[in-house]
Amino acid sequence: MAIKVKQRSDYTFKYNQKLGRHGWLRLTPAYSVKLVSEIIHKIPPESLILDPFSGTATTGLVAAEQGLQAHCLDINRFLIWLGNAKCRNYSVSELDDLNQRIKTTIHQCKFLINQECWIPNIYNITRWWSTHTLKIIAALRQALVSEFGEPKAGDISSLAWVAFCRLVIETSSAAFNHVSMSFYEQVSRYEIEQIEQLYQVIIETIVNSISYPLAGKATVLYSDSRYSVSNDVKYSHVVTSPPYPNRMSYIRELRPYMYWTKFLDTAKEAGEIDWQAIGGTWGVATSRLQNWDSNGIELSGSLNRIVSQIRESENKNAWLMAKYVDKYFYDMHLHFDNLRHNLQDNAVLSYIVGNSSFYGILVNTEKLLEDSLKQLGYTNIGSQVIRKRNSKKELFEYCVYATWKENIK
Repeated sequence: MAIKVKQRSDYTFKYNQKLGRHGWLRLTPAYSVKLVSEIIHKIPPESLILDPFSGTATTGLVAAEQGLQAHCLDINRFLIWLGNAKCRNYSVSELDDLNQRIKTTIHQCKFLINQECWIPNIYNITRWWSTHTLKIIAALRQALVSEFGEPKAGDISSLAWVAFCRLVIETSSAAFNHVSMSFYEQVSRYEIEQIEQLYQVIIETIVNSISYPLAGKATVLYSDSRYSVSNDVKYSHVVTSPPYPNRMSYIRELRPYMYWTKFLDTAKEAGEIDWQAIGGTWGVATSRLQNWDSNGIELSGSLNRIVSQIRESENKNAWLMAKYVDKYFYDMHLHFDNLRHNLQDNAVLSYIVGNSSFYGILVNTEKLLEDSLKQLGYTNIGSQVIRKRNSKKELFEYCVYATWKENIK
């Protein structure tokens, strides 16, 4: 029988866009604040939450808003910086200082327009911004560097740089009219007065969004989710949404932000990050996939059958996509395996995931992850349909859940 489930846009990134800190920067794969809140609302106040796939720090921020403690992990330095900026409290004196320094920055921008200011090495950059607009944005960036220095963690200047990132994307020709990013045919031209006014509106919006203090605390740390956390902390709950096995590169939407803030210098670096990411497919990640091997680790027979069906399908990329699916579930198995080291007895896991389809072959992500959890000794394993996705009729999002009991190893 077909599953009758609504698409629930309130369970997607769209719900986050006007929710204070959650709406600072748009990232399509970010999962819904509402969905995370419903999961976290049931968690006892003394709990310590882990999000091993932090992304835009939705889990950490929701936890902090609800007075809970959370650690979030990511391999992307930009997302770590952004997440920590979103999850910290700011004093009145810091915000007063920021306001004065923003005025200085905007004033200085006018004097830098005719200078040769640094512009990132983005391929075909005039597809994003007109030459005229680029000159103004580069001048504003130089003024920010002169006043605050380059982006750094734990500093009030993070708000100024987040506002700059938002300005950069709002003045670009990037179009967010579907799940990923495309471009409008025409590139808009902005004058300096428009850039200055837009930047001021953005920074005011950001400052207004942090007017309330966070009752709890969330910290975003660097870590590869495939391996154990380097400390001996034990977590009572895991609430997360890992990448889906759908060949969607998260680095693609982040690139403009990362180039302008110097967290990224070259396309090769973007490929390196995607290679480390589970499900990554950008640049060198695709070429390296051809030589990838599972090191003899055997997963479920269901995965082997799906991988074989994809490999044998009549498509020129079938062999590569079969490897991609195989590696995705191998990496997730590795994650579940090493995660056990950092779990308390009776720790509860909640993973928001989506299934996929390759050449008409359905990849039941939720069932395959359940298989890995069973193989590794987790208990109380199951999944629940969350929503219908805005794509093919057979694609859904699920919450895969499980419990870890230390005495059953």
